[in-house]
Amino acid sequence: MKPVINAENLTKRYGSLVAVDTINFSVNQGEMFGFLGPNGAGKTTTMKMIQCISPKTSGHLTVFDRDVDTHPREIKRMLGVLPQESNLDPDFTCFENLTNYARYFEIPKSEAGDRADRLLSFVQLEEKRDVPIEKLSGGMKRRLLLARALINDPQLLILDEPTIGLDPQGRHLIWEKLKALRAAGNTIVLTTHYLEEAERLCDRLVIMDDGKILVEGSPQDLISKYVGSDILEVEHTPSVTACLDAMNARYEIFGDIVQVHTAHPREVAKDLFEHCNPGRVFARPASLEDVFLKLTGRVLRD
Repeated sequence: MKPVINAENLTKRYGSLVAVDTINFSVNQGEMFGFLGPNGAGKTTTMKMIQCISPKTSGHLTVFDRDVDTHPREIKRMLGVLPQESNLDPDFTCFENLTNYARYFEIPKSEAGDRADRLLSFVQLEEKRDVPIEKLSGGMKRRLLLARALINDPQLLILDEPTIGLDPQGRHLIWEKLKALRAAGNTIVLTTHYLEEAERLCDRLVIMDDGKILVEGSPQDLISKYVGSDILEVEHTPSVTACLDAMNARYEIFGDIVQVHTAHPREVAKDLFEHCNPGRVFARPASLEDVFLKLTGRVLRD
């Protein structure tokens, strides 16, 4: 089976700036695939090329085996897009936002109404059916945007920061709906700055920086390969680092904290307490955020 999306040496330049630098990736039918990276990494530019709203500079990019340069209209009809910024029409109610958007896909009026009611129920907004957009909370708007992205029954769903600005309850509700969509066979591509979100949802993902793909794989495989199963956090002192060196432990220093990467946290903590006078030791499971920071650094990006 051919992949839903296939990119080979995909490149995007803006003058002398190389925003996306000869990247290769593929997205398979029915999987949730993530693009992670700091600001300016190139992930949003990649999404725009997939959506056929920004032409590639060079390389090859196909969506449903169609070239983005020669078949953009066909591709767009098969996409559902949830943008990072809310662009709902403030002059319409929730129901009207969906039915009017359905007109872009030439969906008959009666069918559009049925789809709108079904999708409002799916995102738990049926009670807000006839409410103006200005009366919705931020979380409700994100859910309505997801419903709108599904109005044309898309074969590929593209989500740009789907839970941005949501409280924990709203974020978990969106996660629940995305898992249901994936279980129903939908192919989903998302970008997110919430590393926990990517770790929970994505079957596979890439981490990008400076326009390049640094790594690709499942969240658990990346965690296991680059960090290990567990992290010990210890106060950074000369005696602690000397002990860790004597133990041949894998560790990194971040300011006044030493992070020890290990599959045996109890044994390492025991040795630290017996020989190093470490003070407070904090143990936790390794996460995708640890991988992200290890590969892209901890310097704040604008």
